[in-house]
Amino acid sequence: MTDTTFDVVVVGGGSSGAVVAARLAERGVQVALLEAGPDHGHRTEGRWPHELLDARALALTHDWGYRDNTWTYERARVIGGCSAHNGAIAAVGHRRDYDDWGLDGWFGVDVAPLFAAVVEKMRVRAYRFEEVVPYHAQCIQAAEAVGWTIASDLCDLDANESFGLETVNIVDGVRWNTSFAYLDPMRSRTNLRIVGDVLVDRVVETPSGVVIHAEQHGERVVFGANRVVVAAGVYGSPAILQRSGIGDPARLRSVGVEVVHARLGVGANLHDHPMVTVDRAIGPELQKWIDSVAATGFLPEEQTLGKVASSHALDGIFDTHVYPVLASNQTSLLHGRVAMEVACVSPRSRGRVDITSADPSLAPHIDHRYLGDATGHDLAVLREGVATANKLFAQPMLRTLLGGPVTDLTTDDAIRAGVHHYYHPVGTCRMGPADDPLAVCDAAGRVHGLTRVVVADASLMPQIPRANTNLPSVMIGERIAAQL
Repeated sequence: MTDTTFDVVVVGGGSSGAVVAARLAERGVQVALLEAGPDHGHRTEGRWPHELLDARALALTHDWGYRDNTWTYERARVIGGCSAHNGAIAAVGHRRDYDDWGLDGWFGVDVAPLFAAVVEKMRVRAYRFEEVVPYHAQCIQAAEAVGWTIASDLCDLDANESFGLETVNIVDGVRWNTSFAYLDPMRSRTNLRIVGDVLVDRVVETPSGVVIHAEQHGERVVFGANRVVVAAGVYGSPAILQRSGIGDPARLRSVGVEVVHARLGVGANLHDHPMVTVDRAIGPELQKWIDSVAATGFLPEEQTLGKVASSHALDGIFDTHVYPVLASNQTSLLHGRVAMEVACVSPRSRGRVDITSADPSLAPHIDHRYLGDATGHDLAVLREGVATANKLFAQPMLRTLLGGPVTDLTTDDAIRAGVHHYYHPVGTCRMGPADDPLAVCDAAGRVHGLTRVVVADASLMPQIPRANTNLPSVMIGERIAAQL
């Protein structure tokens, strides 16, 4: 089955792809948005599943099922992508993050106005102090007791160390995703076509356009376009390029894929914020308090976050997140524990994503290599972060409400054994100059050496920002769309 030819086909309707498609449609471009998961339609139609709306906890449905021997790397297979199932924590990182990319159009001064637009579009706000729930309230007091500045500044590119209430894209308890923010206002336009349940196999650039080969409901479908924007995520985008014959020739040949265009960096530079869980058992008084609040309404698992500079931080800019997480009878994330999650937000470890077959239904091989940097930097930052979390737990307003540690993190081996992901993979199609053999795309997201294939998602990031990556991914969508 061959479908219509469009000006642009966007592959992936997630945090970045939905933005690209909506902004192009707004300009009158004939655009098709292909999403591997379902499109639940306009928010007001009532077809969105409850768990994708309820911002109290991470949604576990509509997942791709990416995993290795230890972890499932949750990525949402649904219109809106990870913005439809994440913790809805809105953060932008530090200006230095984008300056250090060293790419025209991506410096802090360039992305600041884009972030301002994203914050407005995603309806970002800070929690109010009267909304603070048990445990998070005590954590604020503990942070103040140890001398932390109290501020809700996660969307300030110039903010440094602080502890405070998070900024969130939550509206009346609903996780405000990019489908609601960007696509819904465009859905009535005849120049925008949104197609759900389409799994893209590969893309083929020709002198006159691009052919997108895909599957829908068990049938092969083909879409034509003048250009294709691949926004299938940090695991999905390199996999599509690799199945298209774009990547490391030796790796492609090893899985039976014909080499079309050699780019060694496709699938490389995979990284995330490595994280460990510092925990305490919940005491009976706090458990009663938590459950009473949960019974009456909104009890978010996450509500506060601290930024701290370890002794390894460059120029004293924060390199660690310490954020409290709780659970009640209504949620099961921690099973009777509270936590201080500790993440290194300036990681140096790098891994890879690679397809294992030309079959698009088979997941790629994912190897994050957490704490694998030769210098031991990431482990050292986590070690100091664990000490910071324990210092907070030792403050009287927390100590009297909690039991002892459940998880042992007293040694480096224990930290290595306990490391897990922060849901923030980036980097597998990174931007960089054409003479960099490991750069996949230029500063406009175009694959080096091709003219009609563009990438637009977090896989473009050369280095992860010091932030939850949802708003930066939305910003990338804004930036790439503006250049198309």
